[in-house]
Amino acid sequence: MADAALEKQPSIEADEKKGDVENAVHESTTEVAVLRDERDIATHIITVADDETLNPWTIRAMVLGLGLSAFAGVLAEIYYFKPQTVFVSTMFLAIIAFVLGKAMESLIPTRGIFRYLNPHPFNKKENAFIIIMSSAAANSALATEVLAVQRLYYKFTPNAGAAIFLLFASQLGGYGIGGLFRHVLLYPSKMLYPGVLPLVAMFDALYKDAEGAKKKLRLFWIAFTVIFFWEILPEWMFPLLTGFSVFCLANPRSADFTRIFGGTSGNEGLGLLSICFDWQYISGGINPMTIPLKAQFSNLVGYVLCIIVFIAVYYRNIWEAKNFPFLSQLLFYENGTEYNQLLILNENLEVDPNLLAQQGLPFYAATWVVNLLATNLGMAATFTHLLLWNRDDLRAAWSWMTPSALKKSWASFNWRFWQDSGVRDAPKDDEDLDPHYKEMLKYPDAPDSWYILTLILSIIVSLVIIYKTDSTLPWWGLFISLILGTISIVFFGSLYAITGLQFVIQPFVQMIGGFIHPGKPVANMFFVLFSYNSVTQAQLLLRDLKIAQYTKLPPRAAFFAQIVGTLFGAVLNFVLMNSIIDNQRPILLSIEGTNIWSGQQPQQYNSQAIAWGGLSHQLFEVNKRYQWVAWAYVLGLFVPVPFWVVHRYWPKLRADYLYTPVIGYYIGWLSSGINSQTGMYFAIAYLSQWWLRTRYPRWFNKYNYVLAAALDGGTQVMVFILSFACQGASGDSHPFPQWWGANQAGNYDRCVLTE
Repeated sequence: MADAALEKQPSIEADEKKGDVENAVHESTTEVAVLRDERDIATHIITVADDETLNPWTIRAMVLGLGLSAFAGVLAEIYYFKPQTVFVSTMFLAIIAFVLGKAMESLIPTRGIFRYLNPHPFNKKENAFIIIMSSAAANSALATEVLAVQRLYYKFTPNAGAAIFLLFASQLGGYGIGGLFRHVLLYPSKMLYPGVLPLVAMFDALYKDAEGAKKKLRLFWIAFTVIFFWEILPEWMFPLLTGFSVFCLANPRSADFTRIFGGTSGNEGLGLLSICFDWQYISGGINPMTIPLKAQFSNLVGYVLCIIVFIAVYYRNIWEAKNFPFLSQLLFYENGTEYNQLLILNENLEVDPNLLAQQGLPFYAATWVVNLLATNLGMAATFTHLLLWNRDDLRAAWSWMTPSALKKSWASFNWRFWQDSGVRDAPKDDEDLDPHYKEMLKYPDAPDSWYILTLILSIIVSLVIIYKTDSTLPWWGLFISLILGTISIVFFGSLYAITGLQFVIQPFVQMIGGFIHPGKPVANMFFVLFSYNSVTQAQLLLRDLKIAQYTKLPPRAAFFAQIVGTLFGAVLNFVLMNSIIDNQRPILLSIEGTNIWSGQQPQQYNSQAIAWGGLSHQLFEVNKRYQWVAWAYVLGLFVPVPFWVVHRYWPKLRADYLYTPVIGYYIGWLSSGINSQTGMYFAIAYLSQWWLRTRYPRWFNKYNYVLAAALDGGTQVMVFILSFACQGASGDSHPFPQWWGANQAGNYDRCVLTE
């Protein structure tokens, strides 16, 4: 969102002279001063002032926090088993918390015993407390992925107690590491966390402007209600609306049409030119109304390249592509049948060379190889891109390594965490510090010793669990994974804080783990869990702490809300994971799945663990079958260079619009899930981030993000209801009766079944 704020321009003439179509503003709009840097953004978009009288520690906040944590934790796990990656909307949770909090304020008496439930008007800090707790629960814990793979592919059901402690340890380890780096990744002005700006700006609007808040809420509830009832159609009664393909309706017997134009079922096809009316999938990964058009343009370039590369690789039969399904995350024998991984593992769940020789090396679907290659390409390009375009930002991010900074950190540390007052001393005239952080200095901090204790407890529990669950990961492997995670947190945490872009480094971590622990696929899964998941959790912790900083929620309240929400959500993740696997096991094991349930995420996690953890030397080394997947790390380092050179010497060509790491990642975008929504995704992004933003900027600033939250919210509540009522999340499913718009015997878009 930093791009959106920095790119406001005074007139259409000035923008056209620069050739910047995105920022061209309609002549009728008033002039808007240019926001020069991160400090301007942080002080102009959101309020710096703090009201110390606002109290977040209320029973009301705790009740609403736990209730929304339960909703978000269950919904996040349902989405984990969906055919498309979908996330619970944080903005939606914030608005629901606001509505419920105001309802309790109005309906509960303020006298007698009721004064404890309604002590004062519902305030912004209570709302922030609730959203931090519920957003901490609104993520499917990566440990459930490990547990799901063990149940689905290794026929092993871990002890419930051990599984719960595995969830706790893996979730809190990243919190401990991330908390120790908050001095570097949170407090400086450079660490903007642009993704949270719309949320905090919405808080300011709801609590500062009563009349404006009424208008926003009116729009919210209208949109919420309309999309709530609409989603019954594509999700249950009329699933053809998930992807209306004229090509498949015209020729429902062509397998080639299915691969190129189909997309309403998981792993069906590329969904080219399909029209999607299901907001769940249009907004499932990232809401198109919240990402600046400049970033969307790189996504679009990657999407076009993805279609071209996938079609070329498959129809030129590269990597024997035609032997296997067009889209799949599984491993196969050369004849196209599914690879039985258990036949190459001994009783210790390690690869046996003799058994491997009998079965032969497995194959990937060619499009999944492209996905791995593109991910590695984008990750490597990230390093070069940041060094070329964000050199000063990175230098500031690493300033913590100076001897004086390290000495100061050590001098302020207190091992007796129970005696640590949390009082902070920072110079008021330090221009590098976030002005919001300076306002927070009056509140006791959650000190470093608290985060160190969290990390130590997490490591101790992890050491016990990796042996109790027969993970095959040795103790020293656990420490290497945590060290790798710590290094990654520093670099990719800086990237996320500065740009708002959160990249997947899982393949890189799996490669490192595979070469350290060759022949041990289960050890690879646990290595990734404690390394990659630590990075993810640290980023989430720092993001939530930035929300607390922007809203002036005391740090200890934020710490408490994060810990409670994370632990509560992890338990709910585990319970629902078992319920869904018990009831949907055949679908989760199938290649395509349905448009409701899919095992594509545990499938890819398992196949990656087998390939990298068990067979990295045989598949990815130089001169091996998939050597270019590893070579992509080298090639990616050079990808940003020509674009930087072009922009430096010919700036009018606007090569800065091409964010090469994003383009690299998106070349593998369509390798799994439902793909019929991408056309509508880009159409809505253009409508919101260009047409509304430049032609109707006042309406955009007031209502765009509220509307986005309402659409996400109404959709997700209906999906939650239908998942249990009709789609079998906790028992038998009840599909809508067969008719033309609900083709229960095949793909909903009428494309022929290819596998």
